[in-house]
Amino acid sequence: MIRDAIVALGPWSWVVLGLLLAALELLAPGVFLIWFGLAAIVTGLLDAVFDLSWQTSAIIFALLSVVSVVAGRLATRRRGVHEAEQPFLNRRGAALVGRRFTLDAPITGGEGWVRVDDSVWRVVGQDCPAGTRVTVTGIDGANLVVVPDGDGGA
Repeated sequence: MIRDAIVALGPWSWVVLGLLLAALELLAPGVFLIWFGLAAIVTGLLDAVFDLSWQTSAIIFALLSVVSVVAGRLATRRRGVHEAEQPFLNRRGAALVGRRFTLDAPITGGEGWVRVDDSVWRVVGQDCPAGTRVTVTGIDGANLVVVPDGDGGA
């Protein structure tokens, strides 16, 4: 039944399918259906020029789908742009490594808190009194690893 509809419409069936897939791309997030739509449109054009059988058209569509998806992924892949533009996106603590802060509260038992801009971060390190200047040396999960600056306080 589907084969009869495809044969009756000829190459236009592929073009219409391609346009429908391209339209569905507008409704679905991401860039994926457009490549199948492109493959269907090209298959329709090849069918119109070479008067292909429906079996040949289906094989060409399958091959063009694979090629267009792979080519589309390669063409749209960002090569390091994301890292270069926002290197600390989703790694906010890593942006704090090397920065110096003053402890608002003491570090006791190896744990404490420090105010960083408009937020408060948990810190781990050696015990220090409030007012000590510390430098962030690393990240341990959601904790900042700090060491005292050695100047004895604020």
